[in-house]
Amino acid sequence: MPPHPVPLGFVFRSRAKDEKAPADKAQVTDSKQPRDPQAPKGRPTPKRSESQTQRRSVANTTTSRKEASKRQRDERRVQLERQRQALASGDERYLPARDKGPVRKFARAYVDSRFCVAEFFLPLAVVILVLSMVRVGSLQNIALLLWLVVIVMIVVDSIGLAIRLKKQLATRFPDAPKKGAVAYALMRTLQMRRLRLPKPQVKRGERP
Repeated sequence: MPPHPVPLGFVFRSRAKDEKAPADKAQVTDSKQPRDPQAPKGRPTPKRSESQTQRRSVANTTTSRKEASKRQRDERRVQLERQRQALASGDERYLPARDKGPVRKFARAYVDSRFCVAEFFLPLAVVILVLSMVRVGSLQNIALLLWLVVIVMIVVDSIGLAIRLKKQLATRFPDAPKKGAVAYALMRTLQMRRLRLPKPQVKRGERP
C-alpha cells in the first residue's frame, strides 16, 4: 500500500458544484452592468447626443421634402402661366407640346386665314334648337332640314380643307413629321375664331 493514500473525496466529488461556481460568478459579474429597462436586450443604451442627431436627421429630411414639393408647385405654376401667355401671344418656346412645331403652326394659320363652315356650328345649332322647340309643324320641319344642310356642308368643307392642307404640308414640309396635323386643323375649325387657342396670328384672306 502507498504510504500516502489519495483521498477519495477529491476523486468522487460532485461536478455540479464545480459548474455552479463559475455560473454564479458570471451572474454576479453581469448584474453589475446597468441597463436601461426600455432598451432591447443585447444592445447598449444609445447616448443622448446620438438620439438628438437621429432626430435632427429625420427633421431635416422632412423639411427638405416639403421644400422640394413647394419648389415643384412653384415651378409648375410658373410653367402654366408661361403657357397661358404663349397661347395668347403664339410664343413657340412655351406652347404645349401638341401646339409646337412649324407644321402645327402652319396648320393653324391655314385654318385661321379662311372661313370654315364648322366654326359657325355652335350659333347655327342654337338657332336650329330654338326652331325645333316651337310647336309649329312647319318650323320643326325647317329645323330638321337645316340640321341636315349644316351637317352636309360641314362634312364637304372639312374634306376639301383636309385635302388642300395635306397637299400644302407635303409641299412645304416634305421631310418633317406630319402625323396628326390634319386632324389638329379640323378640330380647330370647330372652334369660333375668337375662342381659338393659340390665338390666330393671321388675318382672314392672308396667305400663311
